[in-house]
Amino acid sequence: MAAMTIGLRGLSLSTLSLPLLRSCKIKPPTHSYPTSRSLKPLISPCNPTVFRGFPSFCASPDVNVETTATVPPATEADNAQSADDIRNAANLLDIRVGRIIKAWRHEEADSLYVEEVDVGEPEPRIICSGLVKYIPSDLLQDAKVVVLANLKPRNMRGVKSNGMLMAASDAAHENVELLMPPDGAVPGERIWFGTEDDKDGQPEPATPNQVQKKKIWESVQPQLKTDASCTAMLGEHLMQTSAGVVVCRSLKNANIS
Repeated sequence: MAAMTIGLRGLSLSTLSLPLLRSCKIKPPTHSYPTSRSLKPLISPCNPTVFRGFPSFCASPDVNVETTATVPPATEADNAQSADDIRNAANLLDIRVGRIIKAWRHEEADSLYVEEVDVGEPEPRIICSGLVKYIPSDLLQDAKVVVLANLKPRNMRGVKSNGMLMAASDAAHENVELLMPPDGAVPGERIWFGTEDDKDGQPEPATPNQVQKKKIWESVQPQLKTDASCTAMLGEHLMQTSAGVVVCRSLKNANIS
């Protein structure tokens, strides 16, 4: 039987080999690409687990997908550092024992008293305070007070105020009481926070310009409170004088400003 050759797209095949080709069951090539049916569970309706780690633009905002970095919670070391920063800032405040020499109503402002206060300087300071609503003027005469002395002077309706009397108040600001140094405290003594051993470690107070520019008072004030025994505190640190701690008359767990 003569052999014939058939051209098949460049291939030369003998007719003798054709029966062999007919008997072979050639399977169509397979590949690893997913079909539309196999993809259906992933893309219908919108599966946010596709390409985990990338944002899913079709997922609703409440889908719990890990697409954004979370901020780690503050550690004890971070909190301790923050407390140290606040205490260091508080040590830059010039808080002194004062004594009110006399007090009278401001002529141009019904809510203000004007006080002459001895803070251990050659001349008494003039300080204005908005205490008319809370404290009768006769209770201010000769009273021991706590004075924040390194604030910039402020013009209060024509009277220049050189400092601030520190007081405790309840949350509603309906009751206000002046902070009181102990009886043996001397006007002009600088007040500190902590134990008796911390007294000698105080730095020089900041200048009034520094207090204003660096917002030192604003950073410290939210941490000033009275405790359950009406003692003035900065966080866990007592407000101290050489004669003992600073207190208010009756307001517990109150804000100090």
